Amino acid sequence: MIDTLSREIAVVPNRSALLFIDVQNYNVRSDGGEYKDEGLTPEQAEKKYAYFFKRLKEIVIPNMQRLQKSCRRKGIEVLYTTIESMTADGRDRSLDYKISGFNVPKDSWDARVIEAIQPLEDEMQFPKTSSSVFISTNLHYILGNLRVEFLIVSGLLTDQCISSAVRDACDLGYLVTLVTDACATYSRERHDSSLEHIKGYCRQRITEEFLAELKVL
Repeated sequence: MIDTLSREIAVVPNRSALLFIDVQNYNVRSDGGEYKDEGLTPEQAEKKYAYFFKRLKEIVIPNMQRLQKSCRRKGIEVLYTTIESMTADGRDRSLDYKISGFNVPKDSWDARVIEAIQPLEDEMQFPKTSSSVFISTNLHYILGNLRVEFLIVSGLLTDQCISSAVRDACDLGYLVTLVTDACATYSRERHDSSLEHIKGYCRQRITEEFLAELKVL
């Protein structure tokens, strides 16, 4: 058990899990359902969200791959959550998702984790229909079964589902490490503002710093 009252504690691999949040075809690919719902072609989506797609391609996804590979090597459980309804028509979605128009049908292409960080056969995936993964899944229960105390977070969007998950994880008693350059949202300003707002709920590291802590560099 953790016996030091500080957020600034390096993760202990056998008591840790890496959680990728919403890194799926629906919103990572320009031909995903989120952009089709806006009536955008892939080309139009790439232009409208140029900062986002550029950051994903050049920085965030490569860092996610490094995190995934390193955590697997260290025996750290790698988990995934994706926006995905339990039904085709999304009738099980939260009121917020219904108002927002988010519906990723069960077992659809949009619901799949992107190919670049595909889960291994025995890695767990949690479909969710709320901003915080802790609200609409049994993740907290599973992390308890795994005896996880340290949660490493990466994914999308920094100022939405990442922020919600970090705050809830903190309140539920986890020591959270947010890998800041393995997250993204639609502008640099939104990303930086979110990091500032949630810094009291987690410790923040860039990928290079975190991997150095794991002693995998």
